[in-house]
Amino acid sequence: MTEININEKLSLPTAAALGIFDGVHLGHRRVVSEAVRYAGEKHIHAAVFTFNTSSVTTKGRLESLMTDAQKKRVLGELGIEYLLATDFPPLRDMTAEQFVSEILVGCMNVKCAVCGDDFRFGKGGTADCNELARLCAQHGIETITVPQLKIGGEPVSSTRIRELIKSGGIARAGALMGGRFGFELPVVHGFSRGHTWGFPTINQELPENVVKPRFGVYCSKALVEGRWIAGVTNIGVKPTVEDRSPPLAETFLIDYHGNLYGKTIRVELYEFIRPEMKFKDFEHLKAEIGRNTEFAKNFFGVE
Repeated sequence: MTEININEKLSLPTAAALGIFDGVHLGHRRVVSEAVRYAGEKHIHAAVFTFNTSSVTTKGRLESLMTDAQKKRVLGELGIEYLLATDFPPLRDMTAEQFVSEILVGCMNVKCAVCGDDFRFGKGGTADCNELARLCAQHGIETITVPQLKIGGEPVSSTRIRELIKSGGIARAGALMGGRFGFELPVVHGFSRGHTWGFPTINQELPENVVKPRFGVYCSKALVEGRWIAGVTNIGVKPTVEDRSPPLAETFLIDYHGNLYGKTIRVELYEFIRPEMKFKDFEHLKAEIGRNTEFAKNFFGVE
């Protein structure tokens, strides 16, 4: 996938999916897939216009379901060839007319614009998909509006998925995302207590602007050197240790003994085991880690 910027002009014609796509969940994927389908039928190129989620995330307003790096990886896997991902502030005051003429026409050479029926754009988000169709028609651009996806009678939305993640409904959240909720983060140094207990962990600091799963223990898998390894991930603030550092994901990889410090590792959460607990001493904590590991082995069918 090739990334472009707002100062470039594509010479190749595109069908472009428009949206923030902060989780690239099943609803988002319908929009993206429609752009890919149209591009294939018309022998043009599939593209996405989006904002860098981190640039529109403010405390209490939006907690993304994935980092911008994850979002770009997933969009590429879905068949997107060109990506325009820009920060929000430079375009904040752009009118709807300017967005169509300068971004869709002037930059992305769009022949078909695809959006969800809740798409908003232009200064103050005052323009909707109907206005997009009207403005695009003036430039000879076709538009496709994709209805919101519903599962179980409820719309698939980032808000719904965030609530599931925060409440421990991680398996259901993953199903609505079209994959597993997880993170791709550098491995940092911890206190190394796990090494002395026989449960060495990889530690990853959770970004501020990404939704935090319910604090507790999860069955998980990590992608290490091209293969998925089963594990147990603890997410929280380590109340037994009384560590005051930001929330951390600590993952014990079953039957793995390599050194991953400094590497960016992809971890995906499969099942919530138990909430975060404070133990009266390290021996009780160590015993609980052993029980959680056995649970994960049974869950994944690992000997």
